[in-house]
Amino acid sequence: MSTDQSHSSGTQGGHRTSVLVVDDDPHLLKALRITLQAHGYAVDTAADGGTALSAASRRPPDVMILDLGLPDRDGADVLGELRRWSNLPVLVLSARHGSSDKVDALDAGADDYITKP
Repeated sequence: MSTDQSHSSGTQGGHRTSVLVVDDDPHLLKALRITLQAHGYAVDTAADGGTALSAASRRPPDVMILDLGLPDRDGADVLGELRRWSNLPVLVLSARHGSSDKVDALDAGADDYITKP
């Protein structure tokens, strides 16, 4: 988790909103971490589904940003496992542009679906 100085957009009542970003692209992880921290969010990252589930159970974030194309398992499977024990908001951020991928992710419990450019 980040220890950077807090800014208003990532703070609620003195509590820094925590975000777990899950993606196997190290450049995207770094860019999202830097951007979110600059806006006052506490950020943790994971490069695969197993690490993401472990991090979310150990220190539950306020929100998760989840890629579907992970190296160890599909992000939809991560979402399904997560939904067995958590209702935390999950934003899917994926390169998959197909309507069926979006519907499947939302049906699995995603709160929103954003396609990567």
